[in-house]
Amino acid sequence: MIIKNARIYTCDKDNTVIENGYIRIAEGKIIGVGSMSGLEEAGEETLDAKGNNVYPGFVDAHTHLGMFGDSLTFEGDDGNEDTDPVMPQLRAIDAINPLDGYFDEAFAAGVTTVLTGPGSANPVAGQIAAIKTFGRRIDKMIIKAPAGIKFALGENPKSTYNDKEQTPVTRMATAALIREALIKGRKYYLDKKNYENDKEGYDEPEFDMKSEALLPLFRHEIPAHFHVHRADDIFTAIRIANEFDIPYVLVHATEAYMVLDELIGERALGILSGPVLTDRSKPELSHQTPSAAGMLSAFGIPTAIITDHPETPVQYLLLCAAVAVRNGMDRIQALRAVTITPATICGIDDRVGSLEAGKDADVVIYNGDPLDITCKPLAVIVEGKTAFNLMCKKSPASKAVG
Repeated sequence: MIIKNARIYTCDKDNTVIENGYIRIAEGKIIGVGSMSGLEEAGEETLDAKGNNVYPGFVDAHTHLGMFGDSLTFEGDDGNEDTDPVMPQLRAIDAINPLDGYFDEAFAAGVTTVLTGPGSANPVAGQIAAIKTFGRRIDKMIIKAPAGIKFALGENPKSTYNDKEQTPVTRMATAALIREALIKGRKYYLDKKNYENDKEGYDEPEFDMKSEALLPLFRHEIPAHFHVHRADDIFTAIRIANEFDIPYVLVHATEAYMVLDELIGERALGILSGPVLTDRSKPELSHQTPSAAGMLSAFGIPTAIITDHPETPVQYLLLCAAVAVRNGMDRIQALRAVTITPATICGIDDRVGSLEAGKDADVVIYNGDPLDITCKPLAVIVEGKTAFNLMCKKSPASKAVG
């Protein structure tokens, strides 16, 4: 396929914009991006963008898509296994329902990649997955799984287990449970490493599923995703991550803008900021502001904008970015905050987040500015497959026909 006559926003490291360009696609990958003046067609299927704007598929780095069912209550709640506060072995891919109605709304809005995973009821909640939003079988939609381990600090674990009269009911106990799991996991990691290096001198540790799930953290293959809101919880997350030398991401970080000077020199991979299209529903959100993402970004912290679906429905990711711009965020940084920045923070930028040769052919054609609420996608392509198309008279592709 060739997409031609497009104004292409590549979202690459140079923020290259090609005023009249093309994208060549083969076997689900982008194999060429350039100016129309250099295009040599070879009989491929073509999609004429007719001068419209073209962007990489948008990335929402923190959701619970497919884990809390559309129009369902308990029957569709598969995001919080609140029977044990420490469950790193839980896998998001075993809970995600790709036929949930919100998947259709996600890719129709141009959101082609999400990270989805457990909620924040448990201090150690389980494994996060990076997936595409178009498909019918989760095994074929995975970009990376696990893509991270979810940890939660603050009010959510406290309120969950206070109702059960079970530990943790304080921030101290929440941190202690996380630390205990990581101590066990680190010992398991070192014991396995010693055994692998010297099978004569060391015994293989007895299999432990919880510690096994934490191995990618200690190997620095994936980061910890810390759910935090208050500033003190942010610093607890940093303290724990530094203590165990694990890569980490701060999720929400509602009060981070209040302590920017204290974040200088810290090694977080980035902050997943939001959601802001919600009410201040609990005390730790009392300082929530739509200006936060812009302040973090201006300070030089890699900042992604998130919906936390279903807190804000995933199809409103671009509206969240628009609100950030309205409240002071640089427009280019806001666009990057829903494309290449979340992809980089989450370690999937080799596949998504920008329009460059070698990356997945996830492409959104817009009838204007995606940060303008009156504009909308005309076509969405996921891995070279047309997921949604208003540019021709045919009906949009659906999951029923693949």
